[in-house]
Amino acid sequence: MNKATTTAMTGAAVAMAAGTAAYMLSRNKNHTGKALKKNAAKTIKTLGSVLNSVEQMMR
Repeated sequence: MNKATTTAMTGAAVAMAAGTAAYMLSRNKNHTGKALKKNAAKTIKTLGSVLNSVEQMMR
């Protein structure tokens, strides 16, 4: 694919991850530090999977 499409897909994935993180933080104020760290790790792993899937689709 061309560079503009790749950049757009990466930007969309990052925006989705940021939106998800913001939602998780604003949704419930009773998070402890440990739970927040665990949820952040899950979000990062999911984002990695999404980016890998997008990369494979573009090949």
